[in-house]
Amino acid sequence: MSLSIVSLTLLGLLVLFLGSTIWVGVSLFLVGIAGFMLFTSSPPFTILANILWNNTSSSTMMALPLFIFMGEILFRSKISENLFKGLSPWMSYLPGRLIHVNIVACSLFAAVSGSSAATTATVGKITLPELFKRNYDRSLCLGSLAGAGTLGFLIPPSMMMLVYGIVAEVSIGKLFIAGIIPGIILAGAFSGYTMLRCIINPNLAPRGDKYTWSERIKTIPQLLPVIVLIVLVLGSIYTGLATPTEAASVGVLGSLFFAITSRSMDKKIFWEAVLGAVKTSAMIMLIVVGASYLSVAVGYLGIPAKLTQFIGTLGLSKYQLIIILSIMYIILGCMLDGFSMIVMSLPLALPLITAAGFDPLWFGIYLVIMIEVAQITPPVGFNLFVINGLVNEDVFRIALYALPSFLIILLVVAVITLYPEIVLTLPNMMVR
Repeated sequence: MSLSIVSLTLLGLLVLFLGSTIWVGVSLFLVGIAGFMLFTSSPPFTILANILWNNTSSSTMMALPLFIFMGEILFRSKISENLFKGLSPWMSYLPGRLIHVNIVACSLFAAVSGSSAATTATVGKITLPELFKRNYDRSLCLGSLAGAGTLGFLIPPSMMMLVYGIVAEVSIGKLFIAGIIPGIILAGAFSGYTMLRCIINPNLAPRGDKYTWSERIKTIPQLLPVIVLIVLVLGSIYTGLATPTEAASVGVLGSLFFAITSRSMDKKIFWEAVLGAVKTSAMIMLIVVGASYLSVAVGYLGIPAKLTQFIGTLGLSKYQLIIILSIMYIILGCMLDGFSMIVMSLPLALPLITAAGFDPLWFGIYLVIMIEVAQITPPVGFNLFVINGLVNEDVFRIALYALPSFLIILLVVAVITLYPEIVLTLPNMMVR
């Protein structure tokens, strides 16, 4: 049977199942089973059993619930609230003043939570009331939060990087480290844009309280918990002292310690964090295992090899390929969540990327950044809905406020495509 018929059949089934509001993970399983039963003689359920065991029994997969649990603890404790109080005096002298707290707080919280939604919700819940009370420009406040909140996926540890690493069989530790420099560049670009806007129009960020250096230094203890956790988690991975799973365990213990010492942890909050972590982990694992099964089915059918061969006949340069993939991911981001974008596109996109000469490690960072774009593009952009829940603003209006962040993210994509060493330098220097 021709490649087009097989591909269209699987795609049609996937659209049908997803359109029927069946869970994404279950839909992926059903399409994989259909692919085996309709087009091969291989036993679908024997292969399913192997996939289930191989993808859930690895120590790497244990890092996922641990990082999620760490983010849940921080989300529910006073650590995030203290982060705002500690950063405010240090940002007050910059053009844009406290709007930079949105960006820096998102960057720091992203480095210990791994979730874009948790980063946006936590930081926004604390900063937006304070910014509005001080008459900061509403569009700049919401737009900066929407953009900076996406850093939860790029600055490690990242749930998206974990999923990509598992599905693409790429080192998760190297993925984490590879996201550091692009994350810093992106955060710097957000801050640079904010400063430029506020230099042009100072009324966007009214003058507020002035702080002395002694007052700034006194706020450092409020920043220490997050800084210590970042050093423990990322430092242990980079130096080779710990695997991502071991680093996640250290992160959980550290976040529990700081939550308890800040007197923001009790039995109720602890169990809420546990239940939140279990629900999120179960959802992600179902999608990951379903995606792995579908990837095996697609591989059995020879779709990636045939598609790669077809694309090769078109004579596209590697940059033309990236442009086409970027347009595809922007369109997918308007309809799908980040996890679905990874698992549904990877079986086809990764062979094309490797054939074009790109490093799979680089592609993981590229893909995570494109998923950041999806977080702020309607109608499915999740960060938009998080902010909508915080301030009851129209989702499409928030998307308009976030348009500069959308363009900045695409600019960073262009930069790392032209200069891939930005992504690959730190991983190549890691202790083996």
